[in-house]
Amino acid sequence: MQLTGAEIVIECLKEQGVDTVFGYPGGSILNVYDELYKHQDEIRHILTSHEQGASHAADGYARATGKVGVCLATSGPGATNLVTGIATAYMDSIPIVAITCNVGVSLLGKDSFQEVDITGITQPITKHNFIVKDVEQLADTIRKAFVIAKKDRPGPVLVDIPKDVTSNKAEYQRQEIQPVYSGKDICEEDIETAIKLIKESEKPYIFVGGGAVLSGASEELYTFVKKVDAPVTDSLMGKGAFPGTDPLYTGMLGMHGTKTSNYGVSECDLLIVVGARFSDRVTGNAKKFAKNAKILQFDIDVAEMNKNVLITEGVVGDIKEILKILNSRLDQQEHKSWIQRISEYKEKYPLTYHPELLTGPYVVEEIYRQTKGDALIVTEVGQHQMWAAQYYKYTKPRTLLTSGGLGTMGYGLGAALGAKTGRPEKTVVNIAGDGCFRMNMNEIATAARYQIPVIQVVVNNHVLGMVRQWQNLFYGGRYSATVLNDSVDFVKLAEAMGAAGIRVSTREEFKEAFAKALSMNGPVVIDCQIDSDDKVWPMVAPGAAISEAFDEKDLNEKEADA
Repeated sequence: MQLTGAEIVIECLKEQGVDTVFGYPGGSILNVYDELYKHQDEIRHILTSHEQGASHAADGYARATGKVGVCLATSGPGATNLVTGIATAYMDSIPIVAITCNVGVSLLGKDSFQEVDITGITQPITKHNFIVKDVEQLADTIRKAFVIAKKDRPGPVLVDIPKDVTSNKAEYQRQEIQPVYSGKDICEEDIETAIKLIKESEKPYIFVGGGAVLSGASEELYTFVKKVDAPVTDSLMGKGAFPGTDPLYTGMLGMHGTKTSNYGVSECDLLIVVGARFSDRVTGNAKKFAKNAKILQFDIDVAEMNKNVLITEGVVGDIKEILKILNSRLDQQEHKSWIQRISEYKEKYPLTYHPELLTGPYVVEEIYRQTKGDALIVTEVGQHQMWAAQYYKYTKPRTLLTSGGLGTMGYGLGAALGAKTGRPEKTVVNIAGDGCFRMNMNEIATAARYQIPVIQVVVNNHVLGMVRQWQNLFYGGRYSATVLNDSVDFVKLAEAMGAAGIRVSTREEFKEAFAKALSMNGPVVIDCQIDSDDKVWPMVAPGAAISEAFDEKDLNEKEADA
């Protein structure tokens, strides 16, 4: 059957089972939007307030559902506005397909109105990208884009389509989509070596990253942890792959990880790394990282082996498949004295915060209590993000959605809209700082337009909290461009955009406000007034080893001694 390029785009999305897309129309993509109008009963379109919001929404949808997220934008500034969201997805290995339309083929390369080389711009931040200049190639290219986004280590793919290609016709034949297998042949010798290292270890530690979430390996990971009988730490992206309520769990690792995890990893004799890439925020000084340990790494991407930290042995393959094999062959291990030592660290170095004031940690813990740990928590980037990682106990994968690798301020609200759209049965809470909220707070209007009931909690300290924390600790208290004391009223702003707004300054007020927000069937903004000098503890200074983690008590003692 002969179809236009625009019709082929929509038919291919339907082939892939796409039920929701996020985007913003414009001249070059008008043909696609016209076709989308005709299929609005089959594919829901969410019109965001900005294309960046659309890319983050596609990302949040993908993280929450495990499916490929889709966003649409027109040429020129429409396409470039997607770039930050695409880079965010790339750094965290999130499968999205971004479809942009460009000026006609005859106008390419001529500095035409709203022309930009979006494939050139996004080449370093996509798994692959395409410009389709022949309508005959369009269907196969879109299909290929979805396969690439999902296969092996996931990631974003961009397809750019000149406007005349969307109006030209080609023969289209519907295809049944085959399941994408991400497994690689796992080396038998590497498995045997891994088992040998585990059996020889007396003080093993298991470090879980985002790969365990992406591979859907939670059950296999739980079995593996119990068989190895080892304490567990995770990265920001690994949250929920192993239950945060389990006695073997010791909290996050790295710059704002727990002292227990940082000290334990520094003392272990075998670090088993499950789908993590040794980010600098995790390792601190890489030369001093886990210096007493042999390192055994499981990862689907061979490029991650020996990239940031030299390892002893690696097993390349899908995390789920690797763990299945190891679980079937590994004898039950026992490390009572090691587990006891780590338990003593947990008792000695608990996370603490001010017992009476409204603080970020209290806000996160109250959200945990009222949602019974069953919400989808989305965050922006900064202090509130670290508090959300530290104080909410994630027991299931895909329940913390946050920009880990790129650290994108303005990520959370769009991602929350995508998450709630993909998982409408879940309570979705976006936790933001006031600095981050300002970046893309226009998406509250999107939430109101579609009555998407996300709860936006703004931890409002009137400063750029994390940057100010660094300025306080390492820059002599010179608060250059980090103070946000002005007249912006987030409650009035929420109401002006069609949402509910509540301001709180005490624990009791927040408790009541959040309970009210849970009962409302619409978007709510809760403005939480906290102190400007609240800090995230513990902390590892830049360039230091993670074994040198310190907290407020350590800092006060050091200043007293000086």
